[in-house]
Amino acid sequence: MHPHLHTKDNRGCEEVMRALDECHEVGFLHKLFGNCNKFKTEVNKCLRAERLERTARNREAARKKREETLAIWKDIDDNS
Repeated sequence: MHPHLHTKDNRGCEEVMRALDECHEVGFLHKLFGNCNKFKTEVNKCLRAERLERTARNREAARKKREETLAIWKDIDDNS
């Protein structure tokens, strides 16, 4: 299962998602017999890569914010 496909976080995967949508538009039997599986796998790989990149950025931002908070607390403790 994947998240909503067409969001601001998934801009890097537009081409792959468009290919999957086009494959799905061919028809139900086309999907049923697995003819879109390779596109689905590519979408999953692309979304995973973007999620990992976003997670790394968030983790780094949280680390910096935590360091700032600890510095402020230390300053408060030293001046109390």
